[in-house]
Amino acid sequence: METSEPKILFFDIGGVLLTNGWGHDSRKLAAERFGLNYDELNTLHNYIFNVFEIGNITLDEYLDTVIFNHPRDFTREDFKEFVYSRSKELPGLLQWMKEWKRDCGFRVISINNEGKELNTYRVKKFKLHECFDAFVSSCDVKMRKPDPNIFLLALGIAQARPEQCYYFDDRIFQVETAKSLGMHAYHHTSFEETKEILERIKKEISEPQ
Repeated sequence: METSEPKILFFDIGGVLLTNGWGHDSRKLAAERFGLNYDELNTLHNYIFNVFEIGNITLDEYLDTVIFNHPRDFTREDFKEFVYSRSKELPGLLQWMKEWKRDCGFRVISINNEGKELNTYRVKKFKLHECFDAFVSSCDVKMRKPDPNIFLLALGIAQARPEQCYYFDDRIFQVETAKSLGMHAYHHTSFEETKEILERIKKEISEPQ
């Protein structure tokens, strides 16, 4: 690879740098805490969540369908506060990436599935602008992984060829989608392993060809 060519890191966020924004475990805990029927909640969630993640409905509209479809003995704000509170930083990688990015020679771009309000909250709360140069988020681009088109859009935004790009995701089927498009893609399983891979990539690229 010539040094003048762009070097792009694409990263998922939930399950890699942060916990999932509104995943299975969070919904199960919500059902317990707020006295909800989990099976009903999950059925309605699966019915409409994709629409929320591509930005076609708001968080309030999602909650109207899934939670506040009949009177509750808790407030909407209490429930939303709980939803936001489930976003937490996973140990190690995010803080390390913020430091490593300063002289790594890569541009770092997200490819992530997230509803608009959760995405905005997470970017601000965890200062993700210190890690990412741009965000290709499902709520903004109106498509979501594993649709190959969101990866193709990210390549277009980066103005890079697949072979110039490296992708990390905690879900193996997303990794396989990226690989099928010609990207170098890695299954994230731990901070230590991903750190080692990134350091190796950086070293390989910096060495004279």
